[in-house]
Amino acid sequence: MRNYEKELEMRVEFIRNQLRASGCTGIIFGNSGGKDSALVGILCKMACEDTVGVSMPCESKVNFGSDMDDGNALADKFGIENRVVDLTPVKAAAVGQIGGVTEMNNSALINIAPRLRMTALYAIGASENRLVAGTGNKSERYMGYFTKWGDGAFDFNPIGDLTVGEVYEFLEYLGAPESIIKKAPSAGLFEGQTDEAEMGVTYRAIDEYITSGTATERDREIIDRYHARSEHKRKMPPVYGE
Repeated sequence: MRNYEKELEMRVEFIRNQLRASGCTGIIFGNSGGKDSALVGILCKMACEDTVGVSMPCESKVNFGSDMDDGNALADKFGIENRVVDLTPVKAAAVGQIGGVTEMNNSALINIAPRLRMTALYAIGASENRLVAGTGNKSERYMGYFTKWGDGAFDFNPIGDLTVGEVYEFLEYLGAPESIIKKAPSAGLFEGQTDEAEMGVTYRAIDEYITSGTATERDREIIDRYHARSEHKRKMPPVYGE
């Protein structure tokens, strides 16, 4: 287990260094009500008093229910300002316009919400001189379980080296709300969605594989396939002449 007292100290200093280097005066993050955004929100608030969370529900009932409740619980406990931007009508407008020139498949439709959320965060951030904090963990990044130019976009990420198991350990150390720690990991993109069910492998298995190389044959095949096909997400796009 990591020394989370030391981890807290180092990550708070990392965040403060990012602010100093950028010339920004505040931080903004997407407060989804999940484990990763909770940890990022706590760390950012400890590093910068002017930290704002934004809850951005989009169609899904869970976004307006338990996700919103958990995001508010986090904000209340750690004194984080939280705002709400309902992106439901924005997505509907985008789908209506884009649907007029092409027939969108399920992947295209699902990824609209994360990209709209990042658009909202950067719009607010630019308006208020804030850095956008990323909320992806190491396990998700290895699997490519994030939306390119959506939740995969950020100015800095203070938890990208932590596995899902370590994120939970850190949250326990920091005293995060139990409702967040105990809820099933989910991107909340559609009703009943959970990360593990969608990927077909548990985060425990993913963490074990990327830290020790150990996995069942079935889990190894799934993890290797996800990692290989998502390599483009972890690299900047190729530019001619560079």
